[in-house]
Amino acid sequence: MARKKLIFAMAASSFMGGFLALGSFMLLQPNPEPIIVPVSKKETIHSAALTNYQFDTTAFLIPDGLNFVTAARKSTPAVVHISTKVAADYNMEQNPLYHFFKDYLDDEVQKERRRRSGSGSGVIVSPDGYIVTNNHVIDGAEEIDVLLNDNRTFKASIVGIDPTTDLAVIKINQTGLIAMQWGNSDLINIGEWVLAVGNPYTFNSTVTAGIVSAKARNIDILRKNANDLSIESFIQTDAAVNPGNSGGALVNLKGELVGINTAIMSPTGSYAGYSFAVPVSLVKKVYVDLLEYGTVQRALLGIRIGDVNAKLAKEENLGVNRGVYIASVGNQSAAELAGLESGDVIIAVNEKPVNNTSELQEQVALNRPGDQVWIKYIRNQKTQKVSVILQNSLGTMEVVKAINRLNLDGGSFEDLSQQELKKLNLKSGIRLEEIGPGKWKKAGIQPGFIITMIDKRSIKNIEELKIYLDAVKGDGILITGYYPNGEKVYYGIAW
Repeated sequence: MARKKLIFAMAASSFMGGFLALGSFMLLQPNPEPIIVPVSKKETIHSAALTNYQFDTTAFLIPDGLNFVTAARKSTPAVVHISTKVAADYNMEQNPLYHFFKDYLDDEVQKERRRRSGSGSGVIVSPDGYIVTNNHVIDGAEEIDVLLNDNRTFKASIVGIDPTTDLAVIKINQTGLIAMQWGNSDLINIGEWVLAVGNPYTFNSTVTAGIVSAKARNIDILRKNANDLSIESFIQTDAAVNPGNSGGALVNLKGELVGINTAIMSPTGSYAGYSFAVPVSLVKKVYVDLLEYGTVQRALLGIRIGDVNAKLAKEENLGVNRGVYIASVGNQSAAELAGLESGDVIIAVNEKPVNNTSELQEQVALNRPGDQVWIKYIRNQKTQKVSVILQNSLGTMEVVKAINRLNLDGGSFEDLSQQELKKLNLKSGIRLEEIGPGKWKKAGIQPGFIITMIDKRSIKNIEELKIYLDAVKGDGILITGYYPNGEKVYYGIAW
């Protein structure tokens, strides 16, 4: 019994000794002060109001490059929600139930039921109502409604479109609007933070963040609608973009516009990790052209090109694994007149390196016909440089106004007005007004025929017709169109 008491006394003594030592140590230590990062000269420390989950972020210093608040605050007022009414692709009279109920529907109701709606986003780029968006957002629209960030709604009209870049400019009759500042997409770096601002699934003023994943990306999404003259040099990001974001803004952390969100890569139609935006350098050029000339001034070298890769470099003994390979040079084209030849490899435009066709197309597209550019290229493994005067699609060096009429191989063409298209229930088309001796008459086409497609590619205006026919010389083409009585007809022409 005495032994047990002894052991208990020793244990208790050890515990008390340790407790006293720890207490003495803590008493001798100074009280630690919280480290506060000052953000202003005021000494007041703001506390968090946890009861209503409000938190004052001004008490903390957020590192540069991680603060999205300023960019979001500056950009969202300039991003709008666009709603459209588009003529449906079907005819209500084909529905068997239509004949049972048509007597109960007035003309306006039947007309409204033939329509389908669409939506997207746009960016105000001028205080007097000019808005940039995607062409596919307003393509074929009979009505365009614009909802501002402050919930005001306006009707919009189309200023101009450019299917080759999938860009369009619309306008509302309003002044004093908050416009987004132009940024510089050339200065955007891979890995840099960007915000996507738009209206996905009609959720207005939605902001998402991501980084620039790649630049000058070609995803081959515009070619079928742009007659093989599409310009795809997208900024690729991992900012979440979904249906309804099209035409919205891609902005840097200064809140400046650096791109127009256009497409996503997805097996489902919803965001799956990658989104693509037209760089603002190209957006601004298209915008200015449409306002000043009514059409985009497309500058061309007049060459057929392809990307250089290791296999091609070895087969052709190029001596370089990157660049743009010239497969052929057009007769009397800007490239031929400057002395460029097939087999040359273009590596820079105006001292800006080009590693692939997307980068070359973007750099050339920033210019107008008649502009001089310096092309650096490799021939026989030697680097050379040459001055090139760019041409337009007609083979001249002049800027051109929007074409309303065109005489081509005996045919006189004219664009259809929006009223005429609406009356004929067509999204686009051009009319063969008069036909003289030539290929059109030989094919059996009658005056008044409206061309809507060539080789299953939509033809929206005379300029597109001229560009496409210049590109397919020597080939057979399939023409689709309608006569005024609604008869759909196909013609084959050896062009």
